[in-house]
Amino acid sequence: MKKIFSKIYDFSSSWTGTIIIVLFVIFFVAQAFVIPSGSMKNTLLVGDFLFVKKFSYGIPTPHIPWLEVPVAPDFDGDGHILKGDMPRRGDIVVFRYPPDPKLHFVKRNFAVGGDEVIFTSKSMYLRPHEGDKYIDENYDKKDIVILNGVKFVKEPYKFKGIHYSDKIDILPTTIRALESGKFSMQPMYVKELPQLYSGLDFNAYYKKVPNGEFFMIGDNRDDSNDSRFWGSVPYKFIVGKPWFIYFSWDKNKKIRWERIGRFVDTVQNNEKFIHEQP
Repeated sequence: MKKIFSKIYDFSSSWTGTIIIVLFVIFFVAQAFVIPSGSMKNTLLVGDFLFVKKFSYGIPTPHIPWLEVPVAPDFDGDGHILKGDMPRRGDIVVFRYPPDPKLHFVKRNFAVGGDEVIFTSKSMYLRPHEGDKYIDENYDKKDIVILNGVKFVKEPYKFKGIHYSDKIDILPTTIRALESGKFSMQPMYVKELPQLYSGLDFNAYYKKVPNGEFFMIGDNRDDSNDSRFWGSVPYKFIVGKPWFIYFSWDKNKKIRWERIGRFVDTVQNNEKFIHEQP
């Protein structure tokens, strides 16, 4: 037994062993990721450095870091060498950006395949594909509303970092994107919702999420480039789940000591870690 441990120690101490162990960890266990934009504030902040748990939703096909070149074939086209659990509603997920899979994004999974989503000014609504009985049994009655005769849940996720901004009106951006064909949701009129602008014949946007895909939305709802614009995310682009923050600093390079070492689940569920960022 001592000889075995000695050989393992010698191997791990060698350059070859170190490289193999590091690559194994990066490919299959955890990978570093830094929050580059404010789309997830006030939950995850610009300057948070995270480890991503890569086995949360199966084992994604490994890629060479930085080059993003796959090192294993994707035989069934699902982007994973081992399938696992699918992202659940409300999960924060790291995934490959569908228009450019070499880029990694982090957002909250608002809806899964078969769900219906309605978005309007300062509000989002979810209709889970399981139907009315599921809605009645799993959501607060005060959040259940009727839109065009159908049950939806208004703002189904109660994490403190999810917010809209009084300083930003995202609707002009959505209208320009819609006119240029760069918006994934369809305009619709919902009689129970207020008018957006005079002259518009719609007051909301609608999307039914394709099966096997996920509708990813930033917690900073009025300043996020997400599935509302470029569409839902197929399972093949799912990478993993943010695990813990190993370092954090603000734009002035001031270290946020209180965030270092915190699990993301702790950060999003404890109000003292929810920061308002300029």
